[in-house]
Amino acid sequence: MGFDVSSMLDMLSRLGMAVLLGGLVGVERRVHGRWADLRTYISVSLAAAIFVIVGEYALPGEHPDVSRIIQGIATGVGFLGAGTILKLSDQVEIKGITTASSIWLAAALGTASGLRLYPLAIVGAVFSLVLLLVLRPVEKRL
Repeated sequence: MGFDVSSMLDMLSRLGMAVLLGGLVGVERRVHGRWADLRTYISVSLAAAIFVIVGEYALPGEHPDVSRIIQGIATGVGFLGAGTILKLSDQVEIKGITTASSIWLAAALGTASGLRLYPLAIVGAVFSLVLLLVLRPVEKRL
């Protein structure tokens, strides 16, 4: 299957947006010393975008069932995120739920980028950074 310059630039912009937005969330998590690192967030976001793009090119001339692709991404990344959650003692003490949910969020940002829903992806990234940065001190006070 050959690609023209226009389709290559389109793919590059979608993948680039996924890397950028996944990276922004990854930087915040890394700065605060969380388990998943920058590469994890970029990889998850990039992979989600690639899955969406592959879905579009897998059935040329037809419309791929994007909802099934999104379901597969959400399920797969949910499993990945579950691996970051730890129960540390006999007490009700669980660590990693925010990390798991932010990994899932990175997949959503990549999916939106892969679908060319750039405004949604950008606003989602901004909201996630507000959630992770601004609500942290509020949560500690509560």
